[in-house]
Amino acid sequence: MESFRDKARAYFLALLVHLGVAAMMMVSLLWTQAARPISLPGPVIEAELVGISAAPKPRAASKPKPAPPKPADAPPEPAKPPEAKPTPPSQPQRNDQNDREKVAEMAQQKAEQAQRAEVEHKRQEQILLEQQQHDERERQKQLEDIKRQHADAEKKLKLEKEKLAQLQDLQKPKPVHTTSQAVPEAEQAKTGTNGQDDSLQAQYFAAIQNAVTNNWLRPDNTQAGVRCMLRIVQIPGGDVIGVEVGNPCNADPLTRNSIEQAVKRAAPLPFKGYEKEFRREINLNFSYDG
Repeated sequence: MESFRDKARAYFLALLVHLGVAAMMMVSLLWTQAARPISLPGPVIEAELVGISAAPKPRAASKPKPAPPKPADAPPEPAKPPEAKPTPPSQPQRNDQNDREKVAEMAQQKAEQAQRAEVEHKRQEQILLEQQQHDERERQKQLEDIKRQHADAEKKLKLEKEKLAQLQDLQKPKPVHTTSQAVPEAEQAKTGTNGQDDSLQAQYFAAIQNAVTNNWLRPDNTQAGVRCMLRIVQIPGGDVIGVEVGNPCNADPLTRNSIEQAVKRAAPLPFKGYEKEFRREINLNFSYDG
């Protein structure tokens, strides 16, 4: 503990310090010169304050609470380091930041341009693919048209060849076909209708009519008085290649069909001995009187 002597000594030293400070203040007041008033050129300006004429009174600052007394033997508190204030970025740093922002903006613009270019490229590829598919369909269609035209031409040529062969067959004589039904000769095929025409042509038509009548399977409902015109197409030798019941004809459909079948069964028609009177197409009057 401190003794009375130590306390007295400390008190005396503090008193000397205060007296020295007071003496220094007195000396400084003696050296201070009187202040000179400020004088400015120009007329005096008078001004009148309007509104609040006095500034608001300052609020009384709250007194800080006194710190609790520290024990004598407590160690001194370490001094707090000064807080680091954020320093504003210098001009080069701001320029670098602006440059980085510009670079990032340019990179984004380039990325957007590349994306748009990619979309346009894909669209152009799709258009090209559709055009190629359309061209391929048109080419296939043209090939099919050419094939169809070629097939039609071949078919037409084949028909022309068949017609030419038939004409050649008609122009050259053919041997008489040997069948189960012998072709009647002129002398054997003579038949008449009590007429006066005894020419070879009349005998030829009478022989054909006789052959058709003999091969006719008459339907049961056929009535007497049938009169029909037959159009017969034949080739040399008497083979029938076509027959048609034309008009006039008063027979019913069943009788007409039976007459056509009779002509086909009668083939080959009389030919031997009638070569001079042979006709490729003949019209024959078929009659039935019961």
